[in-house]
Amino acid sequence: MLQSKLFYKTLKEDPKTAEIISHKLSLRGGFISQLSSGLYSFLPLGYRVHKKIENIIRQEMNSLGAQELFLPALQPKELWLKSGRWSSMDPILFKLKDRHKKEFVLGPTHEEVITDLVKSCLGSYKNLPWALYQIQEKFRNEMRFTGGLLRTREFTMKDLYSFHSDKEDLEKFFNKVLAAYDRIYKRCGLKAVKSEASGGVFTKEKTYEFQVLSEVGEDKIVLCPKCNWAANLEITGIKSKKKCPKCGEKLIQKKSIEVGHTFRLGTKYSKALDLYFLNKEGIKSPVIMGCYGIGLGRLMATIIEINHDEKGIVWPKEVAPFLFHLLQIGDDKKIINASEKLYKNLETTGLEILYDDRTDKTPGEKFAEADLLGIPVRIIVSKRTLEENCVEIKERNRKKIELVKIKELPQFLISNFK
Repeated sequence: MLQSKLFYKTLKEDPKTAEIISHKLSLRGGFISQLSSGLYSFLPLGYRVHKKIENIIRQEMNSLGAQELFLPALQPKELWLKSGRWSSMDPILFKLKDRHKKEFVLGPTHEEVITDLVKSCLGSYKNLPWALYQIQEKFRNEMRFTGGLLRTREFTMKDLYSFHSDKEDLEKFFNKVLAAYDRIYKRCGLKAVKSEASGGVFTKEKTYEFQVLSEVGEDKIVLCPKCNWAANLEITGIKSKKKCPKCGEKLIQKKSIEVGHTFRLGTKYSKALDLYFLNKEGIKSPVIMGCYGIGLGRLMATIIEINHDEKGIVWPKEVAPFLFHLLQIGDDKKIINASEKLYKNLETTGLEILYDDRTDKTPGEKFAEADLLGIPVRIIVSKRTLEENCVEIKERNRKKIELVKIKELPQFLISNFK
């Protein structure tokens, strides 16, 4: 991608409306643009990051044997009346009427819809288990919108739903999902803590949140420094416990950002929406369900919160908008020709490269913007490097600079960074 053609605009100063670092940097770097309170547009750079996160999640969901589908965001009132959440989940719901006065809700989640759908396909126990997921827009009428992408009115969520014939089967799959979530966060450059929590409006069962420790987080957890047991402070009685219930170590309290939630739904929705199956004995039984969510925008913001320095973002390689940033330093014709040739050669290898071909920016401006954008590997072409038939290689998170011969560059990049 030619940077001169890229649809973006960087800002030298922090926007006055932004308070936390992820909000500031994502706006300053031209990754997102604010349309209104709690509403954001993803610009090409930001959407590339968003798609990288989406693909990581999709790979891990597919590895579980889950099948991807796509459900309507507009959901009829009747389903929500059956589950009892038309009233109990208010005022978070966006409710509306069509021209025929029929009432709908813009889906904040999809338990009702997926349960009704599975009901139309399910026969006997032989059909189970099923695991179905989607990556889709959600709408929540939050009381306040803070932290940029951390809390918004509209956001993309991966929601996975599993359907089982017994609790043992749910438990096996549930543990597989927990392991998959660990892999997702690791690939995104994060260390997430599995924390016990309440089920809120989703279930009365104990649930697990995945929390990333951060001072800008809205949640508070207690954490055992010895065995890593953790729980959200919202759980009754935890505040009064000063020692870990598992190993007896003294607990510490931390602020955190929730980046995922897993629920054992049990039979709450299957009973409410009449999702039953015939078991081995031919007896009609309610399906046992699980639900597992990750908000992609919030995850993207959390990645920035954890991976930045005083100059800008430091993207982990798997989620970076581009892996390589080619900087042309100088407007001499020889430098321009060498840079263009190198860019075309590297593109043929399938490497993701943003090429700063602009001639109206000083070297200082280019380096400052490169630091802000945070692309992992910088390739510099200048008069000095060309004199040695080399380019300069610098990783965003390291100070070390390395000279590499131009003819050896493609193989060097593939071997070391691909």
